[in-house]
Amino acid sequence: MVEIVPVSRARAELRSVIERAQERAIFLERRGAIEAVVISPHMYERMIEALEDAEDIAAAEAALAEDGESIPWEQVKAELGWT
Repeated sequence: MVEIVPVSRARAELRSVIERAQERAIFLERRGAIEAVVISPHMYERMIEALEDAEDIAAAEAALAEDGESIPWEQVKAELGWT
């Protein structure tokens, strides 16, 4: 469920907005446009982790799509001192 709160009301009800943001994102609206989003620290951390995972997957897929000679995993481990 999306909750949109005018900025003026959010100022007056900041404590309540913060409490509700623990359960869902609160979109702050000014002059008919969304200006900001209030979310819990937990939700923020989950979003950042998901973004980092997506970036890692995209980088891995790009690396796999590159042309050129592959390096055997055993060689990589040896070069990194992991053996």
